[in-house]
Amino acid sequence: MAMTVHFPFQNSYSALPDNFFARVAPTPVAAPRLIKLNRPLAVELGLDPDLLETPEGAEILAGKTVPAGADPIAMAYAGHQFGNFVPQLGDGRAILLGEVIDRGGLRRDIQLKGSGPTPFSRRGDGRAALGPVLREYIVSEAMYALGIPTTRSLAAVITGEHVLRETALPGAVLTRVASSHIRVGTFQFFAARRDTEAVRRLADHVIFRHYPDLLHAERPYHALLAGVVGRQAELIARWLLVGFIHGVMNTDNSSVSGETIDYGPCAFMDSYNPAQVFSSIDEMGRYAYANQPRIALWNLTRLAECLLPLFSDDQEKAVAEAQDILGAFGETFSTAYQTGLRKKIGLFRERNGDDALIQDLLDAMAKNQADFTLTFRKLGDAAGTADARAQFMDPTAFDEWAKRWHARTALEPQTATERQAAMNAVNPMFIPRNHRVEAVIQAAVNDDNYAPFEELVKVLAKPFDDQPDYAAYADPPLPDQRVLQTFCGT
Repeated sequence: MAMTVHFPFQNSYSALPDNFFARVAPTPVAAPRLIKLNRPLAVELGLDPDLLETPEGAEILAGKTVPAGADPIAMAYAGHQFGNFVPQLGDGRAILLGEVIDRGGLRRDIQLKGSGPTPFSRRGDGRAALGPVLREYIVSEAMYALGIPTTRSLAAVITGEHVLRETALPGAVLTRVASSHIRVGTFQFFAARRDTEAVRRLADHVIFRHYPDLLHAERPYHALLAGVVGRQAELIARWLLVGFIHGVMNTDNSSVSGETIDYGPCAFMDSYNPAQVFSSIDEMGRYAYANQPRIALWNLTRLAECLLPLFSDDQEKAVAEAQDILGAFGETFSTAYQTGLRKKIGLFRERNGDDALIQDLLDAMAKNQADFTLTFRKLGDAAGTADARAQFMDPTAFDEWAKRWHARTALEPQTATERQAAMNAVNPMFIPRNHRVEAVIQAAVNDDNYAPFEELVKVLAKPFDDQPDYAAYADPPLPDQRVLQTFCGT
């Protein structure tokens, strides 16, 4: 008898009240073909990668067959999109199949993205094009390799059908894995309906799932807000430390588990520019690189508003308590960010003047269009600083700074070798450069050629290694290769 693919599903979210989601099955597709299975992740989830690579596996990963034990749902949520509140959004092209407990004992969602229309599709077809699916696969797995909390990509499948956007494009489905898909916008959905009981049910579910140590806290909902604030503050610091720009930090793309979620028009900076925006829909620069901490706090303030009724019946008291908790964001972010920056320039101890030293480097980088990733990576290289210097339009701007840096590092006992090892462990050599991601997508979409995709994914899995055979992947784009805009996957 042939073995069949088995998912040991549990379905805690679909056991919540009916107004939390819509039950809906994926829409079958014509001719699913597996492009990529993330075998190590499959093993981590307790799944059999060999079976997932069979035609039956591809049908499940494309939504053509619903596996036994799944309870497919589209989650309800609301959200502020570019500052404007939309009371009903929800999963318009994603369906949660169920949850599995992974080998580490953690509960993880398995969701199909691009699996057909749901009651939340708002005139959309519920499908995804191949390009955005490959982009999310590449970038989310790169973020994971960089050590940044993120949703993961288990598989990418081509559907054998076309989706209509500006033109007809190959359709695809991404299988996404997350600690959960609960967002700030999920809370807003119920708060907007003044359904305090549902807000409480959701908060209890989130505590049980993501913050179990708070189950017996004296004030669990206050502690929950503090927990989400802390995780988001550290997450955004990590984004900035690798030059990541999310691009659509709407409240419905803000996860309460503290993972990076929804890789739409996301991008990594090439040359350092705090005002950098890539997203084609972010016309006002609301979600520019340096704005991300401020926006994260804005989103968390929206979450706090939803939780106020759980804090106290006395509105003024509830607001004061929430403001107190939100007030910790700045310090948590700043500590994580400054600590990370000190590590990036190879300092082991904190001293007065360090923050100014780092800020002066960033200012010089911005003025001289220095490549963000390579400046830090080359700074730690054994060859000294010649390669870092080469990143600057006016290398003398770097020379002046480097003198101060050498004087500062001389105050610490670590050897140059120890310093280099520590710096190379936090400063990646390889990031998903926009022009590389774009080239990979074009090869797949235009020529059905996935070799460039496979190679890029392989290189990005070891971002801190030198990988001399793939050195070209570290290069910034030439002027004619620059990607100036990235687009949402819708």
